[in-house]
Amino acid sequence: VDAIRCGNRVNVQDCACIHQTGTMPCILEDDVSVGHGAIVHGATVRKGALIGMNATVLDKADIGEGAIIAAGAVVTHGTKVPAHEIWAGIPARKVKVCAPGQAEEFAKHYSGYIKDWYLKEDK
Repeated sequence: VDAIRCGNRVNVQDCACIHQTGTMPCILEDDVSVGHGAIVHGATVRKGALIGMNATVLDKADIGEGAIIAAGAVVTHGTKVPAHEIWAGIPARKVKVCAPGQAEEFAKHYSGYIKDWYLKEDK
């Protein structure tokens, strides 16, 4: 019905659902992490952001660069989450500002698995 676009080094964990809807693509920019059981539906997640386990991000939401959506949070239709903020709750609301690089550390952690585990040859 519409596009699903994933940037470089995107980490989508077990049981997560990435879904688009008519006229609303789902876009995950570079270095995004989507936690176990999370749903990203017709939304945009900017570079380095983290979607926590079992969180839900609904249509036309825009998650800012380096933002963190807490585990179990529900980001409602059309919500704009500014860069480098932590949002939690149902519906999700701003909790605080992220420490510099806080969300991006998650992406670096998981990309380390690629080199240290997945691509490692058994000797």
